[in-house]
Amino acid sequence: MHAPLVLAQSGGGFFRNRSGQADSCVEDNGFCPSWIVHHIDRYVSPFWQHLFLVTVSVAIGFVIAFALALAAHRRRWLVSPITQVTGILYTIPSLSAFFILLPITGRGDATAIIALTAYTLLVLFRNIVDGLDGVPEESRDAGRGMGFTARQLLWKVELPLAVPAIMAGLRIAATTTVGLAALATYAGAGGLGDQMASQKEFISNVAVGGALCVLMAVGLDAILLLAQRLLTPWSRARTA
Repeated sequence: MHAPLVLAQSGGGFFRNRSGQADSCVEDNGFCPSWIVHHIDRYVSPFWQHLFLVTVSVAIGFVIAFALALAAHRRRWLVSPITQVTGILYTIPSLSAFFILLPITGRGDATAIIALTAYTLLVLFRNIVDGLDGVPEESRDAGRGMGFTARQLLWKVELPLAVPAIMAGLRIAATTTVGLAALATYAGAGGLGDQMASQKEFISNVAVGGALCVLMAVGLDAILLLAQRLLTPWSRARTA
């Protein structure tokens, strides 16, 4: 009969094997598949919390950037000041942004989401504006020839043709935010960063957290790429 499995806290949630002996891999701070297998459940909740922070921040950032881009598309003088403001927000170090917000919004999701949203604005705004600016003038002329109003021209001609550039911005914003959200632990918002920071000296723990971040970024990028293809059926027909 096998000896019971013994789990012990030894400097970072270290693992003992079924015979009760300390796992040498863990004690040596190595990459320990056995430790990962027996502790993978601790990453489930942080993974979903991390995904929540990313999706909410990117969604809010897209709504704000989309509204700003439409305003700048109508009033071109707005492009420069909006780019400058969002550029300044983008250059603020992420940890500094969290610590600046903490006295105002306190520890938790709100602080992390505000900071992460701010980092998405520059990329999303520029891609939406560039996408609208890249619409061929002959396409606009065709729309005007069909009697489209300015609003109809925007929604039926310009925005559909700008989808590839807009989706490219979304993909960049999503994958970038996955990495930044790992620092949300310093704002008390949890996520995978909690696991990596709580036992940062243990290689296996950091490796699993980092791998899950990469997996999340790849998954989100694939979903957005699929959405782009569904929204631009003409590009698939042209390729075929």
